[in-house]
Amino acid sequence: MSKRLAVLFAPVLIGLAALTGATAADAQSRIKDIASIEGVRSNQLVGYGLVVGLNGTGDSLRNCPFTRQSLEGMTERLGVNIRGANANSKNMAAIMVTAELPPFSTPGSRIDVAVSSMCDAKSLLGGTLLVTSLQGADGEVYAVAQGSVQTGAVSGGGASGSSVTRGVPTAGRIASGATVERETGFNLDSMPEVRLTLRNPDFTTAQRIAAAINQSFPQSALAENGSVVALRAPAQLGMAGFISRLENIPVAVDAPAKVIIDEVNGVIVMGEAVRISTVAIAQGNLTISVQENPQVSQPAPFSQGQTAVVPSSTVNVEEELGREMRIVNGSTSLSTLVNGLNALGVSPRDMISILQAIKSAGALQAEIEVM
Repeated sequence: MSKRLAVLFAPVLIGLAALTGATAADAQSRIKDIASIEGVRSNQLVGYGLVVGLNGTGDSLRNCPFTRQSLEGMTERLGVNIRGANANSKNMAAIMVTAELPPFSTPGSRIDVAVSSMCDAKSLLGGTLLVTSLQGADGEVYAVAQGSVQTGAVSGGGASGSSVTRGVPTAGRIASGATVERETGFNLDSMPEVRLTLRNPDFTTAQRIAAAINQSFPQSALAENGSVVALRAPAQLGMAGFISRLENIPVAVDAPAKVIIDEVNGVIVMGEAVRISTVAIAQGNLTISVQENPQVSQPAPFSQGQTAVVPSSTVNVEEELGREMRIVNGSTSLSTLVNGLNALGVSPRDMISILQAIKSAGALQAEIEVM
């Protein structure tokens, strides 16, 4: 199996090496794909509400006092007083409602919401969320949600107690279930200066972004550090128009030398800048197998003995030989390193151990990150 994995894995690594050997022009990315505008982001909203119309799968009012209090408060606002009554309906559930308010959302626009049960409800399937206000971190109401809950889950059970469930029936979504009532107040056009934030901070990439922008719009960009590029819109363009012009400018992205290792799944990802100093590598496999062959011992006739099971173990040790020690020359590129490791016939998991050993020897000029 390990050899088969090596055969399957080798072409992938060689293909990655060929891709990373492309020219800088081929590796260019748009500014909009590698950076974001500071302040242009979504905002989290949260609210508490009730889902009604459940088919006996809701909260038990005896076990969920906040569900009972919410029911009493809601009915009082509608002119019905049930305080002190022996209500034990299981057709409603207390839920938390969450949503993300996209940037520049205007009053009247619709957003999706997610609902999650808070108590012992069995399923929210078929329920309807009652009017629920959604608040931001500042305590202001930014949206109001209501609608039918869709769980995408299936559950069922029999009279004997056996049951089957697929998905999570106590959580669901309401597509376009909330109406935006308030804007966030982020006025991009009135800002004299904005900042680009790199998703993968790097000084070289930040300088290249500033240089590419200044080539089209002189003296409009300044790289403050490896993460931030300050922008000032030209007088003839508004900030929104300026950003729309620059976000499609291509930039060659630089990245540090890094090796990402996932030991659980046997995955290795190496960047283009990975280099290795002169080192000699040898690899072999040691296999130890233990086989149990229990035997039954029968007593002699009329000996009044008892039949017993006698353990018998066979231990075999096999070591794969014939592996040569290979020398990997200094300043080796990624493709040469991959070809050299594949020439040893190692599996991906053995390759992980070899890379870690090379790093410990100080010959791998890259950072290793283990997931």
